[in-house]
Amino acid sequence: MAAEDDAPAAAAPATWDRLAEVGPFFALGTGRPPAGAVPLAAVYAGDPHPWERRLDHVASRLGTDERRVAASLAHQGIASRLWSVALAATAVLGTVPRLSPDRLHWLPEGSAPDDLWTTEPLTAPAGRGPVPPAAGTPPPNGARAPRPSTADAVHRAVHITHLEPLARTVRAGTPIAPALLRGNSASALAGAGRQLLGWARRAAAPETAERVAALSATLLRHPQLRPAWTGTTGIFRRRSCCLYYRTPGGGLCGDCVLDSPPRTGPA
Repeated sequence: MAAEDDAPAAAAPATWDRLAEVGPFFALGTGRPPAGAVPLAAVYAGDPHPWERRLDHVASRLGTDERRVAASLAHQGIASRLWSVALAATAVLGTVPRLSPDRLHWLPEGSAPDDLWTTEPLTAPAGRGPVPPAAGTPPPNGARAPRPSTADAVHRAVHITHLEPLARTVRAGTPIAPALLRGNSASALAGAGRQLLGWARRAAAPETAERVAALSATLLRHPQLRPAWTGTTGIFRRRSCCLYYRTPGGGLCGDCVLDSPPRTGPA
């Protein structure tokens, strides 16, 4: 009988700390949230104060007095962080994160990556495991597509659980088009996918790169996001503008629907 010391070591459980290996923008703080942080569940439940604090912070940093501009860019910032965390946990660690709004704490005056903390462990809900290849026709880029259930789980974890109620909070205090917010979500997802794919390639992790490409492509084709963007030859371009060009010194983002900044006036 083999000695106990000869038994293979159990694989270390995935933890939030491992996401810091990908980069700080993909990581979450753990442990006790800082003073002033609030559960995102409170923001979604209708408490206007945390969101107003965020708008004050963003407007001050960007030097804008246009509330609609600050609201759009604040919304896109949260969307970027949530998609980044979810993509990295799923494609790199093989775990679809819960990202429970009552246990995900947000500091309205914080800046990425020091704006989100979680108080729950990184564990996979039943039936949500690593991203496996799906049978059938691969997507146009040649990557194997993840099973729909995995992509659907990530979509639920981010878009349904967070970005839909966040959009309602944003629009409750600021007149802003739903299509603009959907464009922010799609743009944030595409950007997170590009950053994560670049990391996987630099890390010489081709299987991870394949999972990232397949998962990102599947999520972007979701019916709730597909109308928000267009693309030819693999180039993503949103159908709306985040309004960054309206900030002092701002310009157009690389995926903007606009070809040149329009003349600015009242938003």
